[in-house]
Amino acid sequence: MSRHDEFIAFRRSLGRTPPLQRMTAHVRGLDLAVWTSPPVDGAPPLLLVNGGMLYDHALLWPALSPFAASRQVILYDQRGRGASEAPPDPLAARIEDDAADVGALRRALGIRQWDVLGHSWGGGIAMLGVERDQAGTRRLITVDSVGATSAWMPVLHEAALARVSAEDRAILERLGGRPQHEPDVTIHGAYSRASYAAWFADAEMAAHFAPPHAASVTGAAIAAHLRREGYDWRERLRALSVPTLVIHGERDALPAAVALELSELLPRARHALLPDAGHMPFWEAPERFFEVAGAFLAAPSTGPPRKPP
Repeated sequence: MSRHDEFIAFRRSLGRTPPLQRMTAHVRGLDLAVWTSPPVDGAPPLLLVNGGMLYDHALLWPALSPFAASRQVILYDQRGRGASEAPPDPLAARIEDDAADVGALRRALGIRQWDVLGHSWGGGIAMLGVERDQAGTRRLITVDSVGATSAWMPVLHEAALARVSAEDRAILERLGGRPQHEPDVTIHGAYSRASYAAWFADAEMAAHFAPPHAASVTGAAIAAHLRREGYDWRERLRALSVPTLVIHGERDALPAAVALELSELLPRARHALLPDAGHMPFWEAPERFFEVAGAFLAAPSTGPPRKPP
């Protein structure tokens, strides 16, 4: 059975995908589009923070719908992406704005405490956001998250060149580096689509998924700033004392060493490397992914986070 056949069998075993209810939350002066699955008694809600910078919540739904069987799942479109309102000056947007929205969204929804999961760039947003809202967060999961510093960027570019077709490689070579320092939606979108196949450990699996199409000036501005200026979040992340699970596909083009460094940096983190999985382990290793993540979320609370030193 192929990897894709295994994935289809897993999805069929789940039954019908639960419905989502759409609402609007007013967060730090902007109207953000929010989707929620039905509440589940006795379990804190789980916020899902998607990556991609340009994209909306659909990157994680219905991919992560199995979580909704045991808890309410909350998704949202980040500021200036998807159906959410853009800030007054999108070109001035920074990832710190996305991070500040996380705790503000929890408060706007009237939730006392929740769990948070962030994927890829969403992992960075989640870590920065939870660091600001530790009392409101019970547990944190990062899934193939970006690293604590921007050192992974050139490494990922070289890895992607080796994994994609000749046609896509030419696009990556043309648009990588300095062109991505500008907030040009067309450049960032084209680079993202050309590198899509590199995210999969299994090339046959990649052929069954289409890269997303989206255009967000806000997202492009944030990505351009991060690529142009670089970043170093280590000091802030050392103060993140919420229990954290760092999940990473062992064959992700984003090196597994990034996850190991995160798990060593975060005070209360442990890591789980998933064999034969790339950047989307919820597709390439779904049974193991949901088993590991589900067990972590189901564990009882260990009390309030420690105060940062």
